Amino acid sequence: MALSVLFALSALLLLGLDDVSVRPASAAADVVEITYGSVIKLMHERTKYRLHSHDVPYGSGSGQQSVTGSPDVDDSNSYWIVRPQPDSSARQGDIIETGAIIRLQHMKTRRWLHSHLHASPLSGNLEVSCFGGDDRSDTGDFWRLEIEGSGKTWRKDQRVRFRHVDTGGYLHSHDKKYNRIAGGQQEVCGVRDKRAENLWLAAEGVYLPVNASK
Repeated sequence: MALSVLFALSALLLLGLDDVSVRPASAAADVVEITYGSVIKLMHERTKYRLHSHDVPYGSGSGQQSVTGSPDVDDSNSYWIVRPQPDSSARQGDIIETGAIIRLQHMKTRRWLHSHLHASPLSGNLEVSCFGGDDRSDTGDFWRLEIEGSGKTWRKDQRVRFRHVDTGGYLHSHDKKYNRIAGGQQEVCGVRDKRAENLWLAAEGVYLPVNASK
């Protein structure tokens, strides 16, 4: 796990964030807020798999970069950068409130977590893919944060849902496993109803401190 966190820390330095003090989530004893610019892994609560992507296209549907759930805690392909939507006034280090529209950028390939009306390969639900790049993003990359319970701001180890703005589908996973594009990994898709299988938690990562100037 230490090597995985070091990989994320190195990526932050490459992104020009060397003037910001960062803390691995595992090193913090107090409550950890998720802030814009943090690099995190998302763990599916029911199965404990991490939200994952890699430069392998789907063989059906959109043919875009595939998104799966991975059982490997140390895989660097499971890191995502938390970003605001392009026209937002939010800044790096700002806390994220329930109801906020966010984007999740895959750290290694620079593509955005995306969804649309194509059918997912295994269950026929809404396909979830990675698409675009640093200078290419659209509303298909927008996800509304919904915090489970009474919490108002997104914190580590807090159960959350991500609802896709365009389709209304919740980011979802289950124990349907791939044999071909990612053997042993499980399907990630979108479903339009709330279920226990669309709850996620922030897990390993490098969390930027809260912006004190706001």
